[in-house]
Amino acid sequence: MKKLNSILIIALFVVFTSNIFAIRIKDISNVEGVSGVQVIGYGIVVGLNQTGDNQLTEYTNQSVINMLKRFGLTTTRKNNRMRNVAAVMVTATIPTFSKIGQKIDVTVSSMGDATSLQGGTLLLTPLATSKGEIIGNAQGPLTVGGYDYRTLGSQVSKNFVTSGRVPNGLILNQSIESQITDGQTIRISLRESDFTTVTRLSNQINSIAAVRGNVNALDASTVEIQLPAGLTTGNQMALISQIENLDVTVDPQARVVINERTGTIVIGGNVNILPAVISHGGLEINIQRQVVVPQPAPFTILPPRIAETASIDAKEEIIPAAPLEVGQGTTVDDMANALNLLEVKPRDLIAIFQALKEAGVLQGELIIQ
Repeated sequence: MKKLNSILIIALFVVFTSNIFAIRIKDISNVEGVSGVQVIGYGIVVGLNQTGDNQLTEYTNQSVINMLKRFGLTTTRKNNRMRNVAAVMVTATIPTFSKIGQKIDVTVSSMGDATSLQGGTLLLTPLATSKGEIIGNAQGPLTVGGYDYRTLGSQVSKNFVTSGRVPNGLILNQSIESQITDGQTIRISLRESDFTTVTRLSNQINSIAAVRGNVNALDASTVEIQLPAGLTTGNQMALISQIENLDVTVDPQARVVINERTGTIVIGGNVNILPAVISHGGLEINIQRQVVVPQPAPFTILPPRIAETASIDAKEEIIPAAPLEVGQGTTVDDMANALNLLEVKPRDLIAIFQALKEAGVLQGELIIQ
């Protein structure tokens, strides 16, 4: 049986015995007002190799008819056979302070029954905000990062080919502005709320001479900074730059994340398991179906008879009880070594972690996806 670190138990954390992590403020927080703008639009992808929407996809046909009318062409057929065309939704997130003429990547996703967008080109598509304001147009060739080839009932594919990206496909015709300060205050918001971390964040910002004594933690995720009087816009940007490059000690929550679909388990660095004794076993039943065709006697006209039989084999796997002795001051590596004693598969470890949580032995939050 392979060790724990080779059977999908993944610890993606740098673990120190003191569990202290110093991280830049810009990596764990945002300046309030700097969040970006999401846009969406409906478009058409052409140039597909017989992998587009079916002719019965009504909105695709209607879109093509409407587009042709703009070019002075009229068609009366409602179900045109156009397998080289697909209806798509185009989405993008535009960073705050993006300016007119700036180019942004867009994501293109199929709406109908197109089997692949590989090799397609997105036609000019207006993109709008949630308020319906058009801020730019997207167009260009798609890249799907995969392939899907089908012939005579066989298929070879890699990744998903019904969605892709158009690099630099969106050209802005409006700037994305935002107000990050009213001239008197600036607010810093943690991406993950935590009372301990926000207090340390407030104390760290308070060490800057220009704002000392004017920094307050409003809640578990927000720190408000009172700006000195008469501070120019350039000086405000310099102050924000100074703040976001400060290091702060974060206090990550103790979590174990389990993905039952893939059998993946991720253990956080602050997770502790109290001493416990675990015994785990499984029952495996194997049923083999067999078809027997007894041959009739010679010189007879009776057809062969078909009979079925089955063999059943049951095997119970019993693993001796193993003491799980880990305590205060342990690391993820210590925990992995302790769990190695169980010598079970990842799926079984999921059940073990759930049982540890129910028994009150697992000191942390258990998240099952």
